[in-house]
Amino acid sequence: MKSLPASPPLARALAERNYHDATPVQSAVLAPDALGRDLLVSAQTGSGKTVAYGLAIANDLLGDDERLPRAGTPLALIVAPTRELALQVHRELEWLYAYAGARVVSCVGGMDPQREKRELEAGAHIVVGTPGRLCDHIRRKRLDVSGLKAVVLDEADEMLDLGFREDMEFILETTPETRRTLLFSATLPRAIVNMAKQYQQDAFRVEVTGGEGGHADIDYRAIRVAPGDVEHAVVNVLRFYESPTAIVFCGTRNAVNHLQASLLERGFSVVALSGELTQNERTKALQALRDGRARICVATDVAARGLDLPNLGLVIHADLPNDPEVLQHRSGRTGRAGKKGVSVLLVVPARRRRAELLLNLAGVDAEWGVAPAAEEIRALDQQRMLQDSLFSDETTEEDRVLARALLAERSAEDVAAALARLYRARLPAPEDILDPGQGGRSRETRSPQRDMRGDERAPAPRGKSRTALPEGSVWFRAGIGSNKNAEARWLLPMICRRGGIGKQDIGAIRIFDGSTEFEISAAVADDFAAKIKRPDKEDNIRIEALPDGPQGAMPPARRKPDFKSKNKGKPAYQDRPSRDDKAYQSKPRHDRTSFAPDKPAYDNERPREHKKLSGKKSWHPADHQGDIGVRLDDAPARFGKPKHGKTPDRRGSPDAGKRDRFETPAFTKKPKKKKNKKNRF
Repeated sequence: MKSLPASPPLARALAERNYHDATPVQSAVLAPDALGRDLLVSAQTGSGKTVAYGLAIANDLLGDDERLPRAGTPLALIVAPTRELALQVHRELEWLYAYAGARVVSCVGGMDPQREKRELEAGAHIVVGTPGRLCDHIRRKRLDVSGLKAVVLDEADEMLDLGFREDMEFILETTPETRRTLLFSATLPRAIVNMAKQYQQDAFRVEVTGGEGGHADIDYRAIRVAPGDVEHAVVNVLRFYESPTAIVFCGTRNAVNHLQASLLERGFSVVALSGELTQNERTKALQALRDGRARICVATDVAARGLDLPNLGLVIHADLPNDPEVLQHRSGRTGRAGKKGVSVLLVVPARRRRAELLLNLAGVDAEWGVAPAAEEIRALDQQRMLQDSLFSDETTEEDRVLARALLAERSAEDVAAALARLYRARLPAPEDILDPGQGGRSRETRSPQRDMRGDERAPAPRGKSRTALPEGSVWFRAGIGSNKNAEARWLLPMICRRGGIGKQDIGAIRIFDGSTEFEISAAVADDFAAKIKRPDKEDNIRIEALPDGPQGAMPPARRKPDFKSKNKGKPAYQDRPSRDDKAYQSKPRHDRTSFAPDKPAYDNERPREHKKLSGKKSWHPADHQGDIGVRLDDAPARFGKPKHGKTPDRRGSPDAGKRDRFETPAFTKKPKKKKNKKNRF
C-alpha cells in the first residue's frame, strides 16, 4: 500500500482519521498521469472514492496555498444521486478540508430551499447536492457556476438509472468549459462512456477491479430457510453475529414496516429507512445509527448505495435483490476501509435457482448452510457473558462494599444466577427454526454441491465442436447455459468482445445446462484472462478459467435413422387405383325391401308432397289503408289476429294501440314550443 500524497492541511486531517495507506482508486487518481486531467473512474462501492476525488481536486482548489481564500463563488461542484449520499459526501469533505478553511454547502431535495439560498449567498468553496435541486438553484440564479474549477459526478450510472440524464447534461453545459470534470461510476455502461466523450477532454480512464469473487473483505453466506421462517431467521442471524450495526434489506416498503415492527416487538433497537419517509425522518434514523441509539436498520434499496455507517459488520438480504449489481451495492455497505463484514442471503426453496444465478453473475462464492440454531446462540451468549466488559472494568471500593453485602445475604450461586438472568433479559430470545433441507416445512432436499436440477451426475453438454487450435488451448467457463437459451451463434461474438480476440482464437464450445465451456488459443489466453476478470455491464456474464481442463466430454454424434433397414420385410408401397379403374367402382345401394317390407323401394318412391297453405288470408294494415273509419284496436276482431304480432304503430306505451294511425302517425314530429323572448332575462 502506498502512502497518501496530500497537501499539509489535508495530510493533517487524514492522519487524525488514521488514513495512512492509499486504496487502489486513490493511488490511481493521484498518479502523475492523472494530475490536472479529466478523469473517468470505474471503482466498486466502498473503495474510498469520496476521499479519492477530494484529494484529486485539492490542487485545483488550493494550488500552492495551505488555506483557501474567503468563501465566495463556488470553486467545486459535487453531484450525487441521492440525498443520503450527498449528505455523506458533505460530511466527508468537511473533515477533509477542515484545516484548509473550506466552507462546504449542501443542496439536496427535501430540505429548506430558502436556507440553502442564504448559505449560497454567504459564500461557499464546495457545493454538494442532488441533480434536481442543483438545477433549480442554477435556473433561479441562486447558484453561480461561472467560477467552477472542478465538477465531480459521483455514482453517475445510478443517476442515469434514476432518470437524471437531462439534469446532468444541463449542469455540464452551464458550467465553464475550462472546468475539470471527474466522472466516478461503479460500472461504465455505454451511456456513461458516450457522455464522457461529449463533455470531457482527453479523459484519463481508471478501472479498479474489486478482486476476484466479489469484495475481498466480505464473507458471503447463503442460508436455506422455509418461507414461514424468514423473520425467525433474521432474528437468529442478528443474534448470532451480534454486530454493532447491521442492515436488513427488504424488497418493498410494506415489508420494511412489517419487519421493523416485528423486531421492535422482540426487543431490538431498530429504525426504518425507505422512500416514503421525509428527509427529516431519514436523517434522524441515520443519526440514531451513528450515535449508537439504534443497532439495526431495516431498509429498501434506497440505502443500497453510498451509505457509510460506522462499525457496520452485517448485511442481511431478507428479500433477494433484482440483479447482481444491486447485490454488490447492498453488500458493499459492510467490509469498508479494510474492515471485515458478512453478507447473508436468506433463500427460500422457490428462489434457490435465482440465488445461485445472482451469485454466479456477481462473481461471488458463497458458503451455503442453514440458519443458526437456538442452542448455538445460547452457547455463544455464555461465552460473550464471560468476556463482557463488566468483568474487565476496574472495580471501585463502592462496588466491593455492595458485593460483600450481597454475599452476606445470598450465596455466591444465587448472586451469579441473578447476574445471568439480568444479562439474558437484555437480549432477544432466539427462535426455533426448521431446516428445509432436513425434513422441515419445505420439500427441498438438494445439496448445494449438486447440479441445479438436483442430479449429482454431470449434465450432458450440447454444442458444436470447432476446428482444433494448432498452438494448444486453455479452457474457460461462462456462467450461462442452455437453461438460459445459450447458443453458440451469440456466445461466439460475446466471447470475442469480452476478451478482445478473434473467432480464429476460439476452439470448441460446449453448452451445458447451467454453464458453457470453451477453449481459447494459448497464445492469447493470458490477455483474455486479464480482460474478463470484471463482469461486463452489457451482458453481466461471469467468465472464469478452468485450470483442470474441461469438466465433461462431448456426447456422441447422433446418427440419422436408417429407414431402409427399419422397413425391411414390409410390402412395397402400392398406388391407389384411380376412379376410372374397374377396381374403383361404387358399391350398389342396399335393398330397403329386405329390412322394411312395408315401405316401397327406392325406384318406386314418390316425391313428397308439400302441405297446402290455409285459404284464409292473414290481416295486414297495409291492405286496409283506405278504411279510414277502422281503428287499430278493432282490427283483430273484424279481420282476425294479425299474423305478424304487434303492428308497427305499437311503441310500448299503454295508449299506443288506441290512437288512430292516420290521425297521429308514428313519424310525426312534436311541435316545438315557442320561447318567451320577453322573460329571457
